Amino acid sequence: MTNNDIFKKLRVALKLRDDEIVKILELVDFRISKSELGAFFRKEDHPNYMECGDQILRNFLNGLVIHLRGPMPKKDEKRPNYKTQKKSND
Repeated sequence: MTNNDIFKKLRVALKLRDDEIVKILELVDFRISKSELGAFFRKEDHPNYMECGDQILRNFLNGLVIHLRGPMPKKDEKRPNYKTQKKSND
């Protein structure tokens, strides 16, 4: 399975439009145009087909995490430590 196949399947499964994918990539400071993006979703025998590289797929997945979960808290912010919280015995 190629990166293009993975990208296509994620796009369909998450019902994402091209403009939404561009915004997701911008979350990780990766700029791409809609026409460049469209080249990844074409058939392999199309003259404008372009292979999706690892960097583009990686940036999309990182942007998708931010899009779905929100940005990571800064290191100086306290996060709850669930391991040390006392469990109540009911």
